[in-house]
Parts: sequence; C-alpha cells; structure tokens
Amino acid sequence: MKTNISKISLVVALGLSVAGTAYAHEDYSEAGTNHWISHVAESKGSPTANQLAPYGYAATKGADREVTLTSASKYLNVTRLETVKINVGGKSVVWTFDTLGLAAFPLAKVIPGTDGVTVYVTENPSYQGG
Repeated sequence: MKTNISKISLVVALGLSVAGTAYAHEDYSEAGTNHWISHVAESKGSPTANQLAPYGYAATKGADREVTLTSASKYLNVTRLETVKINVGGKSVVWTFDTLGLAAFPLAKVIPGTDGVTVYVTENPSYQGG
C-alpha cells in the first residue's frame, strides 16, 4: 500500500511540474515566429557562412539528382534544400539550394557562364506545416 501511495505521489508531482513549465514558453505570435527570433537574438554564436548564403552553398554530400544544362536551357526547377549536381560547359557543381524566402533567381549568381537560366525554387513538402 505504501508503495502505491509513493507511485501515485510521484506521478502527481511529475504531472504538476510538467503543467507548470508548459506555460513558461508561451508564444501567441503567428507560427511562433517571435519566440524563434528571440532565441536567435539570444544566441551567442555567429551564423555560419552557409546560413548567410542567400542562394545556397556548394555541397559536400552526394546529389539528390543530376541535371545537364545546355545553351538552350532557360530554367532549372529545384526544391528548397535539394542538392543537385549541375553539369554545364563540361564542368560540374554540386549545389544545395538552401534559399529561405527566394522563389526564383538567376543561376549566374551561383555558377558563372549560366546567363539566361533562372532557378525556380519550390517549397520542400517535408518542411511544410500540415
């Protein structure tokens, strides 16, 4: 009997502590944006070069797919955070399109010699709320 009372007391104490801390981090802004921004502002570290790159960055991992562009190519469709091996003019680049907030941009911003090619970025369905 004494063991049951101890177990019940422990469960009640844990329940109250969880309920009490649940209200400590309330954020009523849209999608918790203000909460996230406050944590970023409090962060002591500086953003990495990859985090600051507006068009993404050269990847060290393998590509999700491979695309060959020709002089007739006008566009490249990618998904945000997709890593693509791009072949153009006999050279290759493996690029991760980490482009928060961008819907389209000239590929020449990333790869010289690709004038006239526009990159269209769609949202990654894995990261969309639902």
